Amino acid sequence: MTVSEVRKRYLEFFKARGHVIIPSAPIVPGNDPTTLFTSSGMQPLVPYLLGKEHPEGNRIVDSQMSFRAGDIEEVGDNRHTTFFEMLGNWSLGDYFKQEQLPWIFEFMTSKETGLGFDPEKIYTTVYSGDKEAHMELDTEAVEIWKRLFKENGINAELVILDTEENGYETGMQGGRIFAYGSKKNWWSRAGVPMNMPAGEPGGPDSEIFYDFGPSTDSTGGHANAEADTIWGKFCHVNCDCGRFVEICNSVFMQFVKNPDGTFSNLPKQNVDFGGGLERFTCTTLDSSDLFDIDVFDNARTVLETRTGKKYGEDEAVTKAMRIILDHMRAASFMLAEGVLPSNTEAGYVLRRLIRRAIREADRLGITDTVLADVAQGYGEAYADHYPHVLAASATIRDELAKEEEKFRKTLSQGMKELEKLVTRGSITPEDVFTLFTSYGFPIELTEEIANEREIQIDLTEVMKLMAVHQETSRAGGAQRFAGGLADHAEQTVRYHTAHHILLAALQQVLGPEVKQRGSNITSERLRIDFSFDRKMTDEEKTQVEKIVNEVLEQDLPVTRTVMPKEEAEKLGAQMEFGVKYPDMVSVYSVGPAHATEDQPDIPNAFSLEFCGGPHVTNTREIREGGTFKIQKEEASSAGVRRIKAVLV
Repeated sequence: MTVSEVRKRYLEFFKARGHVIIPSAPIVPGNDPTTLFTSSGMQPLVPYLLGKEHPEGNRIVDSQMSFRAGDIEEVGDNRHTTFFEMLGNWSLGDYFKQEQLPWIFEFMTSKETGLGFDPEKIYTTVYSGDKEAHMELDTEAVEIWKRLFKENGINAELVILDTEENGYETGMQGGRIFAYGSKKNWWSRAGVPMNMPAGEPGGPDSEIFYDFGPSTDSTGGHANAEADTIWGKFCHVNCDCGRFVEICNSVFMQFVKNPDGTFSNLPKQNVDFGGGLERFTCTTLDSSDLFDIDVFDNARTVLETRTGKKYGEDEAVTKAMRIILDHMRAASFMLAEGVLPSNTEAGYVLRRLIRRAIREADRLGITDTVLADVAQGYGEAYADHYPHVLAASATIRDELAKEEEKFRKTLSQGMKELEKLVTRGSITPEDVFTLFTSYGFPIELTEEIANEREIQIDLTEVMKLMAVHQETSRAGGAQRFAGGLADHAEQTVRYHTAHHILLAALQQVLGPEVKQRGSNITSERLRIDFSFDRKMTDEEKTQVEKIVNEVLEQDLPVTRTVMPKEEAEKLGAQMEFGVKYPDMVSVYSVGPAHATEDQPDIPNAFSLEFCGGPHVTNTREIREGGTFKIQKEEASSAGVRRIKAVLV
């Protein structure tokens, strides 16, 4: 199947079982300085898993765009990517294990409504318990799995593998269901049960693995032809050999930790399911290579045409192509959300992706610009579900072409400096650091060239210098990006308050169900992503502009009040989707005219929103920056629209 077919089948499968389909949150969370990227399907939904009522009810399903910067170095094998989609279905105090496990097994194995996987190739894991925490084996999950396998003619034996070392020593042992301890099959935000504070929820999980056979990929060690004879002795589903690939996981948030260290059942038990869309899709192809799926086809063809080399025929060529394919897909989605290459925050990660891709293109013998052509296919591949990527295709091409041309010059300059050091016969840690910070020359590239010339580099000292550099950058970034703004310039602050007023105006014109789904604010313009399922009419845009400008004309005070989160929620204060707020929150109100800092009349405010600031003190300060004007209204993602607006 294609990625679109698998995504659609999954969403429709759970919609037919009472779930409401919700749109993906952006991969770059707006106005959330605590994180650069949405890195899992769970992240935007944590407040609801912890007890907050979801506006769409207690059964929801989605496909969430995700990006994990920590996986950049892992890309190159058959199963790691930085950008991915996480399929998720969620029970918020509704159904539990008896419904979830049979449903997901049916989705994977049904040829009519699911993916038609062979049950013989499916293996599962469950929680073995934790003696120190007095937690027992998850016998309920074990019995459900045994029944499901039996219904498909499979006798499913349980094997308990408490540790990785034990697993390698004992192997599969004829098992179908494998029980692991807290490090593998327990979920809580704080980790294993003994690390959880009182009041923290957590619970066991149950993973599903697909068996691609022992000769599918040699990158993990023993999963090759020579190791077939010893596979039964050493291999198990959780080893990293490439034979077994985890494709999904059901987390059962079942327990809460008591002050005395014991555990009780939660009054409301939740299901949090996550399944890799790409992994599901390549499994329908009976391939363990994520890069075989259709969304990479056009981009892969570009690389094969430009190099005259075939993907999959040579290990080094394949690895280089995988890195370029992954990094350009991630870069396309970042650029489509307004991220631009820079030396800080998300822009730095984007720049790193682009530069790594350029280096791999060099390895393939490509010496002129190629990344824009590689990225071209992603807009079309995702047009049905993420039309904002296709809509941003011109921007994506331009930015990639500019960055590639600039970095190829950087590489040329860096190589000249490096050649001087090579001629000298030594390269100090300070030299490596200077090459990186002054010329943007990648450390791994310096190391590689030094090895080729048989010159030793003290990488430990290099990393110490880099750690100090990164800590300084983070500290500066925390100051510069407080409140989620590009900076705290006067015009940026004006746009920030105008952003609040715009959201309230949108709710007046389009309906109270409109919620913010992301934002990006600079000194040149404001951008808001909001939940809405159609294009706005010209009349609606004109009406929104009119309301905003009328508020600016009223000289309304903008007041900050610190209050309990529950009180702010009762007052109807708007909040960022998916953000977890503390017990005491900062709320900014716009109006009414007679409010003062000591006596804010919050219930009658035009706009009321959770926010850390900064803001103007009166709407007349925004009016001094110009008249509010909507520049553009467009699709951001499925069910999400985007407005860019300016003060002119």
